[in-house]
Amino acid sequence: MSQEREQWGSRWGFVIAAIGSAIGLGNIWRYPYVAYKSGGGAFLIPYLFAIITTGISFVAFEFILGKKYRGSPPLTYSRINKKLEFLGWWQFLIPFFIMTYYAVILAWAFNYIGYSLTLAWGEDTNAFFFESFLNISSEVSVSGLGGIVWQVFIPLMLVWFVTLSIVYRGIKSGIEKMNKIAMPTLAILFLIFVIRAVTLRGAVTGLNAFFQPNWSSLAKPDVWIAAYSQIFYSLSLAMGIMITYSSYLPKKVDTNTSAFVTAFANSGFELLAGIGIFAAMGFMAVSTNTQLENLVTSGVGLAFVVLPQIINQLPLSQFFGSVFFICLFLAGITSLISLMEVCVSTASEKFAWSRQRTVVVIGILVVLFSIGYTTNGGLYLLDVVDNFINNFAILPGALVEILLVCWVFKKFKELQAEANKHSYIQLGKTWRLTLGIITPLALAVILGRSLVDNIKTVYGGYPQSFVGIFGWGLVIALPIVSALLAKVPWKNPEVAQEIPSGEDDFAQ
Repeated sequence: MSQEREQWGSRWGFVIAAIGSAIGLGNIWRYPYVAYKSGGGAFLIPYLFAIITTGISFVAFEFILGKKYRGSPPLTYSRINKKLEFLGWWQFLIPFFIMTYYAVILAWAFNYIGYSLTLAWGEDTNAFFFESFLNISSEVSVSGLGGIVWQVFIPLMLVWFVTLSIVYRGIKSGIEKMNKIAMPTLAILFLIFVIRAVTLRGAVTGLNAFFQPNWSSLAKPDVWIAAYSQIFYSLSLAMGIMITYSSYLPKKVDTNTSAFVTAFANSGFELLAGIGIFAAMGFMAVSTNTQLENLVTSGVGLAFVVLPQIINQLPLSQFFGSVFFICLFLAGITSLISLMEVCVSTASEKFAWSRQRTVVVIGILVVLFSIGYTTNGGLYLLDVVDNFINNFAILPGALVEILLVCWVFKKFKELQAEANKHSYIQLGKTWRLTLGIITPLALAVILGRSLVDNIKTVYGGYPQSFVGIFGWGLVIALPIVSALLAKVPWKNPEVAQEIPSGEDDFAQ
């Protein structure tokens, strides 16, 4: 296998792709709810603290890992020490399983772009989404998820076609070019939505609810846990994405500054999303004489039930409905592509396949797995898998990553020196303190809390067998399968041993 490696066309192309990966569905439908429930304006204090102590530190850490070792997660960790390769496969499996349901949500958003043109969801948006559109089964069963819901299956195939076509074209011609179009478009369209939302009658009611500080909340551990959790979920940390993307950088690149830009751009978009969503909720509350707290929710309920209710009340409702769901789709597709790239990069290096062959093989696998989410019981499956992947795959993976790389194999100072070599912003003792001590402690607390909550009660009130197989079963299988994949020999063993020098700068 050739030691030549694809490369971004420019530093801006890399940064905008990293921002595109970080900005996803969770920025729009999770952050506003978390902030509102965790102290309103006061939540900005623990949130900013979490960005500085964990967000920037972890992004900078993964950027330099990828740039220094120049490989996908398994190759990167293998080049640190062969014993670490299993961690890279862990970070291969996480994006793989997230992709299988993330694409389905994008298929929903794609349908809702069309539904916006005629407000096809009608007045009862809840019944339309769950019954008419998803055709949800009334029973949750391990033995059968029901039949295919074709209005989900068909757009899902289109989402996969678009995603695989872009990744097939490579880093510079596919992923970078797409992000340079999608991200500015997302920014412009979302600003249109937010500006319209804040000029609506009643918007102040929503914004007051969003920003009104509850200072007493700062004394609650749950609020600080929520801040750190949001950072991990929204920045694509410990999923191999930032390592993979930065592995396509030349040697003389300022990764530290790029980490600051990526983290704060992501958080800035989250804050903008909170302003737009709550301004729209304030309008809805005033227009329908409803208590605002009765409208506040997160996840699919916010995007596909509450927001369509609000859109129904808006002047030019068809236009602003289309704008919102196009934004949702663009935010998601850039993240989906980054997830796919982790898997494609990993498989092509391990088995010495061409990019094109790898895209076809991985594409077939994820399409087959994703079909399960298009069934009558698909939403239940999605809910369980998402909960357990986020809480018991990403979080422990991040904790293990820091402890092994930084403490067991003592790469702290070496990585710091490499990061500072070409960077305007220098990493020092503060970086080692925040990444090496504060972040692992925060991860351990979040993980412990999630573990207690999910052991005390069966998640979501689902049947225990359903959660046991698709939740806990998946979590137990991940490290086992990761260890087995790490035992598979490299097609070209020298690839895992020799670090290619890479270009000094971006190709002109």
